[in-house]
Amino acid sequence: MTLFDSRICALGEGTLWHPERRELFWFDVTGRRLLSRSPESGATREVALPEMCSAAAWIDRARLLIASETGLSVFDLESGSFVRRLADLEAENPATRSNDGRADPWGGFWIGTMGKSAEPGEGALYRHFAGELRRLFSNLSIPNAICFAPDRLLGYFADTERGLLFRVALDAQGWPAAEPELFVDFARHGLWPDGAVTMADGSLRVALWGAGAVVAVSPQGEIGARLSFPALHTTCPASGGPDYRTLFCSSATQGLSPAQLAEAPLSGALFAAEDSAPGKPEPAFRLDLCGDPR
Repeated sequence: MTLFDSRICALGEGTLWHPERRELFWFDVTGRRLLSRSPESGATREVALPEMCSAAAWIDRARLLIASETGLSVFDLESGSFVRRLADLEAENPATRSNDGRADPWGGFWIGTMGKSAEPGEGALYRHFAGELRRLFSNLSIPNAICFAPDRLLGYFADTERGLLFRVALDAQGWPAAEPELFVDFARHGLWPDGAVTMADGSLRVALWGAGAVVAVSPQGEIGARLSFPALHTTCPASGGPDYRTLFCSSATQGLSPAQLAEAPLSGALFAAEDSAPGKPEPAFRLDLCGDPR
């Protein structure tokens, strides 16, 4: 394990490796910042955001899709500004915000919402695809761990508050083809799943809120090896680097006491570790399917 970036985030989330820029992006959600670092050049960026943002997908070298507390928008990396609103996301409800999100293999984007105070049942899971934003599942508390099997047959998501990780069968267009089913009951082990990513072999890497670790989960749902980090709240992993064997992970200080911060003073930083299995590139969000010819 190495310290990749020492900038402390109150709520680090949305870790994303951009395969064309070879640059890592992540958010400080409550701090309203977009951060990035290039491991090759060491160059960093920090952009103040107008509202809380939590997750992103890459569109091309110059643009990201970013999920904010009120919508999904195109962000231009060269100007450092939002240039196009694609959809409102519970914009009429000031009590909720976006949380975990990820592009799917069809060029869509899945995004969860939650109450700003994590009120039970106030969250939901949505998919934006080909210009349409559709609510998929409701009555969630803290939707997290959105990721997809390499063979495109399954999607995964968690409800952190309940300590449960679900899987759902997907059809040929990436829409749910059945009701979600329980995949891993983390709560039985006293663990709380946060963000997750799938590896090339179909296994998952799941960050554990409150446990300072990322744990491997087999395609059959068996909990395996654990990577430990010097931060109590590990939040969102991402695979990257030249061979996708580097596992990056964000973290948070949110809710930690002074004693806990003294015990883990790097909480809120961004870490990197070498993984035993290779990851895979994240798919791009297909803006051209939304009526943009570029």
